[in-house]
Amino acid sequence: MRDHGSFQVFADYFQFYLWDKEKRPIAPVDYTDEDIKRRVKTAPYIVVIQTARNMSVPFQIEIYETAPGFEANDWDHIAECSLDVPSGCLQIHESTGGPIADFTVTPSCFRIRAFFGKLGGVSDNGLDGNDHYKVTMWPAEYLEVHVVKQWEG
Repeated sequence: MRDHGSFQVFADYFQFYLWDKEKRPIAPVDYTDEDIKRRVKTAPYIVVIQTARNMSVPFQIEIYETAPGFEANDWDHIAECSLDVPSGCLQIHESTGGPIADFTVTPSCFRIRAFFGKLGGVSDNGLDGNDHYKVTMWPAEYLEVHVVKQWEG
């Protein structure tokens, strides 16, 4: 692992972003049912992580040089997508808040593997839960969004 961090991210509108800070991307607003089911949405220079709660949620990021292994049974949902970071300035950003963290990465296209855990533990009112989120990323060629494990809850 080259870099990592753990954060509490305010997921207003049930989302937060990974993006190229220098490109100042605009978050997509044209969601399809498939986007919601996949729990990730991409647009140029941005990946939207869609959470189960509209609250602060725990989030981890791990940046690698090559694709890391993982254990699918540890997670409810896993989706992969690509993120182009040509400036090398990766930022974690809240939907209506500001930046949470900045990382310097090799300017490249990255594969993002987004993990979603304990999604079934969210309260009926959507305010409480022990859901948690993790992203691993590494330089890789661009590929379309792919759901590795679909959560059916």
